[in-house]
Amino acid sequence: MENNPAKIVLVLEYDGTDYFGFQLQAKRPDQPTIQLELEKAIYHLTGEELRVLAASRTDTGVHAKGQMVSFRTKSALQTGSFVTGLNHYLPEDIAVTAAFKVADSFDIRSDAVSREYSYYILNRNTRSALKRRFSYQVPATLDVISMEKAGRELIGEHDFASFTSNLGNRIKTVRCVSRSEMAQDKDTLVFHMTANSFLPHQIRNTMGALIQVGLGKMNVNDFCDMMKAKKPGLAGPRVPANGLFLMKVNYAEPFGEMN
Repeated sequence: MENNPAKIVLVLEYDGTDYFGFQLQAKRPDQPTIQLELEKAIYHLTGEELRVLAASRTDTGVHAKGQMVSFRTKSALQTGSFVTGLNHYLPEDIAVTAAFKVADSFDIRSDAVSREYSYYILNRNTRSALKRRFSYQVPATLDVISMEKAGRELIGEHDFASFTSNLGNRIKTVRCVSRSEMAQDKDTLVFHMTANSFLPHQIRNTMGALIQVGLGKMNVNDFCDMMKAKKPGLAGPRVPANGLFLMKVNYAEPFGEMN
């Protein structure tokens, strides 16, 4: 008798530098993506050709410390074996850090209550050989206090249309932001943002606008007026993907003990 399919959730971390985002590219399915590598690893481990779903479809070059994915499998492997087995087949810039068995009704995307992202800025004159893949260099002095003030205006439920691309009427642009703050450690500035969900390029456009505030090219009132305008494409310029990390996806109920 065949095993009934089980739903498995994985926690992933990855360096997105050499990938065209998480999701398979419909027009170029051979292009390197996180999903492609993960599905190949699952096939090598279980012999099953499976499709995985992600909580957040990170873009080209974006990294993750806590991406969540799910799939159904008839494999009898224990969750710990999924961790060690998949890491054996995955490339070195992708790693499974935990695995869980969950109820079949669990939805990796719609059951998420919030997502946490961080954007890293290297704020110094000289480039870094070690941080170049994981931060965006801004050589000019930044007014961090003004950036913090502008960032706090994002907290709450707002229409964030100004912080995304021109999407027409395809999606609703109201989101609820629960955290928006700056942290500084010597020459590294980190912007942390948590929301129920995000619009395409929202964080990178937001960071671009905050940098304009930090450079004195926009003040806090200008930033607020831009947000209130609710016009796609106003925020920016969009910063590069290499500084952006998906840190964590939060759910109402914990999965239980990690394996």
